[in-house]
Formats: sequence, structure tokens, C-alpha cells
Amino acid sequence: MTWLITGGAGYIGAHVVRSMTGAGERVVALDDLSAGVPGRLPADVPLVRGSSLDGATLKRVLAEHEVTGVLHLAARKQVAESVAQPTRYYRENVGGLATLLDAVAEAGVRRFVFSSSAAVYGDPRVDLITEDTPCAPVNPYGETKLAGEWLVRAAGRAHGIATACLRYFNVAGAAAPELADTGVFNIVPMVFDRLTRDEAPRVFGDDYPTPDGTCVRDYIHVADLAEAHLAAARRLSDGDAAGDLTMNIGRGEGVSVRELITAIGEVTGDKRAPLVEPRRPGDAPRAVASAARARELLGWSARRSVHEMVDSAWRGWRLHQARNTTEHQ
Repeated sequence: MTWLITGGAGYIGAHVVRSMTGAGERVVALDDLSAGVPGRLPADVPLVRGSSLDGATLKRVLAEHEVTGVLHLAARKQVAESVAQPTRYYRENVGGLATLLDAVAEAGVRRFVFSSSAAVYGDPRVDLITEDTPCAPVNPYGETKLAGEWLVRAAGRAHGIATACLRYFNVAGAAAPELADTGVFNIVPMVFDRLTRDEAPRVFGDDYPTPDGTCVRDYIHVADLAEAHLAAARRLSDGDAAGDLTMNIGRGEGVSVRELITAIGEVTGDKRAPLVEPRRPGDAPRAVASAARARELLGWSARRSVHEMVDSAWRGWRLHQARNTTEHQ
């Protein structure tokens, strides 16, 4: 089999590529390089520069590489940006997916793994979020992921494609320093960025109905997430397996923002107290996954701790900071 990984040069995509190739799977990466970095990919993995909106390129890649399965990770994913640019998010996330599914159906590809998000749930007031928790996204990004799931399942039914939708929770860490997240959009690199600039971390609200007043989230190591993709791909490759799967991908354990900042202080040695600022609109008090379905259907569960996430992310952050310093000297 050969798997096409869209967004394969991105932070998560490159980890999925490494996990798949490390397990002996053949892959080809497609990335428009708007956020992807070619150097993240092993030298023997083909990289095609292109977008999921480009039907002609998709058809060519599927044919030339004899692709038999797709892992679709390419998407825009910043919540605030989606609020400001909703049409762009629908066009790229949903429109690009539709174009890809058309090409997949025409090429006779019969396995499709979709990168979804816990953002499909919105603000559920439950202790553990199961896959049966009602979906009510609160921003355009989450809406595009939910619409994407609907589209993936509909195309699967129409064309006999076995599908899996993986709902990621909060991703952090790095399997190797060179694969680390270089953007400053998620909480761990945001705290690193503040510390690097000799500023205290920020906490948005400390009066939530949680044990320490800060939001509680489910954090998963990106290497565990990548292994979940491998497990899903292999599940869909099993001729006896059901082909319409939807699963949360998380640790099933809650960590508060204050606890995470404490862990970051222990790893970095910078233990200054965070600044408390007003709540941000749309932040749910608690969002923690039930990971039971993925364990049952894929035989997969997260293995790495929050400390491992923070420590690996910090090593990657320092590597990229050192490279940036060298480049500007």
C-alpha cells in the first residue's frame, strides 16, 4: 500500500509520516508549504508541493504514486483566524476536502483517515467527552471540521470508502527536536515564547468552576497522536474491519492551565508566577476526552506523560531558537 499524507510537512503531519514509515508503510506527502517545512521529512519520502484545492495535482499524485489510502491533515486551524476569515476556512477546509474526495473516488482509493478536532463539540458541560456527546461547535474552525466529518462519511457511503475521523484534543511535544511546533498558537509554545522574552506566562481567567479556577484540558503527545493515525490506517486496511469510524484521540486525563504552567516551570527552570488576565470568550471550563473507543477499536492508547510533552517541546523550542539566532548573526 501507499498512503498519501496531505499536510505531511506540517508539525503533526511530519510526525505521522515518521510513524508510518517507521512501521514500514510507503508514503508520499502533499503540502502547500504555507506552514509546512520540507526539512521535517525523511529524505526518501517524496514531497509534492500542492494544495488539496488543486484537483489536477491531486489526480496526478494519486495516479503516479499508485496511492491506495489517504490521511488528510491539511487544513487551516487557528480559531481566531477562522472567526475573522470564515469564508476562507470553509473554502480551504471544506472545499479542499470535497476536491480531494472527488479525486479519491475517481482514482478508486478505498481508505481515508480524516483529521478532525475536539472543536466539533464546542462547549459541552460534561466530565468526559465521548463520541456520542452532542456536537455544537462555537467557531467557524470547529464548524468546518464537523462539516468535514459529514462529508467524509457521505463520500464513504457513496463510493465504498472505508473512513475514520479522528477528533484530536490538545496536541503538544515532539518526537525529535527538529520536528517541534514552531508556531506560537498553542499554549505550550505560547508560554515558551513569553519566557524567552523574559515575560511571565499568562492565564486567561482563574475563576472557572474547576479545582484551581483555570481551564482544564486533555493534552496528548504528538507522537502518541501519530501512532493513532498508524493504528487507524491499519484498521481500515483490515478487510474484516468496519469502515465508518469516529474516535476521540486524547489521554482521557484533565490538566489545568495552571498545572501545565507549573510543569513548564519545572522543565525550563523559570518558575515565575503567571499573570492572570480576563477570560477569553468561548473558552470551555473543561474539555477532557473519553479515550475508550480508540482503545477498543484500534488497540491504541496514549503512553506519554505531560512532563514528556513539555520536556520534548522545550528541547525543540531551544533548537529552533538557536537556529534563528545563528541565521540572524
